[in-house]
Amino acid sequence: MNVLKTLTPAQKKNLAVLAISGLLFWTSLTTLLPTLPAYISDVGGSKHQVGLVMGSFAIGLLLFRAQLGQLSDQRSRKLVVMIGTFVVGTAPLGYLSVDSIPLLMAFRAFHGISIAAFTTGYSTLVVDWSPPEKRGELIGYMSLVVPVGLALGPALGGYLQVSVGYEVLFMTSATLGYLGLLFASQVTEAGKKQVEEKEREDTSQQAAFWTMLLSPRIRTPAMVLFMVGLVFGTLTTFLPLYVRELGIDLNPGLYYTTSAIASFAMRIFIGKASDQFGRGIFITMSLTLYVVAMFLLATANTPIEFLVAAIAQGAGGGTLIPMMIALMSDRSTTSERGRIYALSIGGFDLGIALAGPGIGSFAEILGYRGLFQLGVSLALVALLIFITRSSKSIAHSFRFATGREKDVYAVK
Repeated sequence: MNVLKTLTPAQKKNLAVLAISGLLFWTSLTTLLPTLPAYISDVGGSKHQVGLVMGSFAIGLLLFRAQLGQLSDQRSRKLVVMIGTFVVGTAPLGYLSVDSIPLLMAFRAFHGISIAAFTTGYSTLVVDWSPPEKRGELIGYMSLVVPVGLALGPALGGYLQVSVGYEVLFMTSATLGYLGLLFASQVTEAGKKQVEEKEREDTSQQAAFWTMLLSPRIRTPAMVLFMVGLVFGTLTTFLPLYVRELGIDLNPGLYYTTSAIASFAMRIFIGKASDQFGRGIFITMSLTLYVVAMFLLATANTPIEFLVAAIAQGAGGGTLIPMMIALMSDRSTTSERGRIYALSIGGFDLGIALAGPGIGSFAEILGYRGLFQLGVSLALVALLIFITRSSKSIAHSFRFATGREKDVYAVK
């Protein structure tokens, strides 16, 4: 990590504090991934009610992503990060204090605000504190907290549930969240303010928030992320049922672990390479990996085929999200970065939210294998959209998507 030698003490301090806060946040959040459904069932929830409570997470995520993006730009990135860590610490205490399905749904929707806030504030702060020429590399390194948290959280949550019960589990999740809040409170925003002094704009001249989405610099990434969100939501919702339907001797958790390892490996290298060769070629590569992964899943009949698909999907996801964050950072000024990030990543959120009820409505007709065959088509559409619509013309888009032309929408 030679890039660390080029950073100022203030940059090192703020990025280190952010990384610790991020690791605590994701570990807190994911301790409940394998355990909360069982808790809902144990307090009397039916299978349908378990789905309703878990799905309520998307309500808070979708309703507040845009507003938090605006708050990030107009008030404070740090405040938005602190909101995210406060919510992720408070929600587990809410679960512990209620046992009715409507109240559990309310707390689950509240919990969804945590990701909307934290990911928006975290990503924009990382960019604010990163030298522009090293932006992709640092985004890649700082995004490692996601797969590490996804590896630690579920294992810790499962162990606590079995060994000491739900009360200690929820208290531990809350403690991790509040520790994340403590570290987030130590972040400063000097880098953001210094840049804003140079590029301050009259608010009357800034584009209206939702009209930004119609801009070609944002529209295509948001559409691509929406399609990938549908694919990812299909995978996370229906993979365990698909494995069970096929009668394959594979713990679905092993698929997710393999995927997380592949994601981690890609994030170490991909950011630095994108600073040199551009974002386009790596986004194309990530979407191609998603196509391959969904094809392998749609045709899989053995555990090894599922695990190979996990490697492809993990590598694709570990490349796509950091590269899209870097791309949106390249295409925005500091004063609008939070809103642009919220709009583009909001496409991914919406895709995930719609995958269960939308794609799942075809399950009776197509079967689970048919859903993954549909996923191949969705991934292909995302790839085609990016190759043909990522720049000002099809020819320019193709050259950008294959690393042969710079991004015409990048802010100079």
